[in-house]
Amino acid sequence: MFADRAKIILISGKGGDGHVSFRREKYVPDGGPDGGDGGRGGDVILKVDPGMNTLIDYRHKRKFAAKPGQDGGKRNCRGKDGEDLVLKVPKGTLVRDAESGKVIIDMSGNCTEYRILSGGRGGLGNQHYATSTMQAPKYAQPGQPAKEAEVLLELKMIADVGLVGYPSVGKSTFLRSVTNAKPEVADYHFTTLTPHLGVVDMGDGNSFVMADIPGLIEGAADGAGLGLEFLRHIERNKLLIHVLDAASVEGRDPLEDYRSINAELAKYGDKVSSIPQIVAANKIDLIPAEPEAVDIDENGELIYAPDPVERIREALEPEGVAVYAVSAATGQGMRELMGAVWKKLQEFPREETVFATEYDPDTALRFANEPFSVSYDEKAGEYVLEGPRIEKMLGYTNLDSEKGFVFFQNFLRDTGILERLEELGIQDGDTVRMYGFSFEYYK
Repeated sequence: MFADRAKIILISGKGGDGHVSFRREKYVPDGGPDGGDGGRGGDVILKVDPGMNTLIDYRHKRKFAAKPGQDGGKRNCRGKDGEDLVLKVPKGTLVRDAESGKVIIDMSGNCTEYRILSGGRGGLGNQHYATSTMQAPKYAQPGQPAKEAEVLLELKMIADVGLVGYPSVGKSTFLRSVTNAKPEVADYHFTTLTPHLGVVDMGDGNSFVMADIPGLIEGAADGAGLGLEFLRHIERNKLLIHVLDAASVEGRDPLEDYRSINAELAKYGDKVSSIPQIVAANKIDLIPAEPEAVDIDENGELIYAPDPVERIREALEPEGVAVYAVSAATGQGMRELMGAVWKKLQEFPREETVFATEYDPDTALRFANEPFSVSYDEKAGEYVLEGPRIEKMLGYTNLDSEKGFVFFQNFLRDTGILERLEELGIQDGDTVRMYGFSFEYYK
């Protein structure tokens, strides 16, 4: 299991129950009700922690619950509010509904804190139910129940540049040579099992973030090995450095490696495969100084193998891919490559990709147990929405404001009402009616 992806269960705090009690004072035999209100349950809040770069804290624990509100007490004592649960996550954490896969929130950009589940409201004590005809009510309101949601956390690394390539082509050594990162380096496959981030200092206060993406293999986009886990990290990179083993230390053809990796990127999706690449022909320090004789021609002359770097250049540069000969181990060619990378990065906008919210569990769960109906009025030619959850939502939503109308649209989406309308065949421009309100539907 990867520390950069975790499925967890979140539970907000239950509201405290209202209390039933009556005043007991000397010389006042029939005192009135004095039951206190229950406290509010704690919220579940996600908060970005700049010091975190993995989701390892959620690897071994799956359930996280806020504290419930205390019940009300006698003498009008209100119950204490439940303590909020604040869960710290790295910047760039994408939160999805585990069942539908819809995006709840992207903890990126300006989003540093988000209340994902609100605690239950505390119940009213019996003092609130006293009337002229019922002066000694013996009941109180229970607190609202807790909300529970199963969510999927995905850390999509925020790095300007990603290093891709087959295992053992030297990516970890590459990262160590140009940044302050200290990934493990060894001569065996899959040394890197979690991505590492490092900052490349270009001087004059300029820098960019580079990520060593764990080695890909053929079939990664189909789920082979740990490929899908690795591919997720590439989505936000502006530029990829495709590291090739120019020396063919393990006997593989670097050009075949290049084609295989790009085939996996293409299968994963256009967003990843369209990211520009620069090729680093690595390990040139291991290329023999003298060309290797591979055959003899008909005249008895020796035929030498082409220079590995020139072979890569001849194949890729006509496709518009720049190739730089480097040795991450000795530093040869690294300064020139980093200069080219920095120049290329200046062509991209500074804005960071942020995924839009598709689902709000707090809104959906608030009305989860209340029925609704969606029907078509053939006589009026309108779609009709009815039910207590709809009527209740209308009661505290200002549809005349743009913000209020967007909130109501999200409510219709999150509770499945829009899906039901689409099943009935609604089209753009059709009218939807509910409790004296009407609006035109547009997808």
